[in-house]
Amino acid sequence: MTTVAFIQKQLNISEKSINNTLQLLAEDCTIPFIARYRKDKTGNLDETQIEQIAKISKQFEEIIKRKESILKSIEEQDALTSELRQRIEDSFDLQELEDLYLPFKKRKKTRADAAKEKGLEPLAKIIMSQKNNDIALLASKYVNNEVGSEEEALQGARDIMAEWINENMYVRKNLRRIFQRKAVITSKVVKAKKMRKKPRNFPSILNGKRTSTERLHTGFSPC
Repeated sequence: MTTVAFIQKQLNISEKSINNTLQLLAEDCTIPFIARYRKDKTGNLDETQIEQIAKISKQFEEIIKRKESILKSIEEQDALTSELRQRIEDSFDLQELEDLYLPFKKRKKTRADAAKEKGLEPLAKIIMSQKNNDIALLASKYVNNEVGSEEEALQGARDIMAEWINENMYVRKNLRRIFQRKAVITSKVVKAKKMRKKPRNFPSILNGKRTSTERLHTGFSPC
C-alpha cells in the first residue's frame, strides 16, 4: 500500500489533491499557506483536511518503520515464517502489528516460561483442548523432582494457558471492543488530599464552553 492509498482509505479526497498536498508539505510550506494560496494545487482543501493528510501521512511512515523493526527482530530469532511475514506486511494497523509481535518480544522470564522448563506445556495443551475430564490424574503424571505436587503441575499449566490467551490476537481485539463499549471510568478524592485548604481547580468543558472562573484559572479564553 502506498502513502496516498493509505490516506484515501481514511479520507474522501482525490489522489491528485493528496499528491499535490504532500509535495507542498515536503517543500516546507505551512498548512495555512497551502490552504490560502495553493487552492489550485489542492483542489480547494481547507486547513483541517490538509492537517489530516499531514497527520495520516506521518502515521503511515511510523507504521512502515515499525514493520521493518518487527520483521528484523523476529527474523533474528529465526522465528519468521512465510505466513507471519505475510500477515505483518499486509497489516497497516499499529495495534495489530504489536499484537502479532507480542509473542516474540524480549521480556523478563515469566511464570509460564518457568512452567515450560519443567515440562508442563503438554499438560497445558491437554487441558486447553478440554477433551479430558480427569485433570487430577493427568496432573499426577507430571509430578517429579521439579514438580512437587499435582497442584503445582496444574498451576504451571494455568500459567502457560494464561500466557497463550494473553498473546492471542483475536482475544485481545475482542477485549478491546468490550472495554470500548462497556468500560466505565470512575474517580474519587484521595484521603490525603481532602484536608487541603485550597483544592486544585481542573477545567471542565460543558457544551464546549468554560466558565469565567475556569478561564481565570487556566488562562484560556475561547475565541
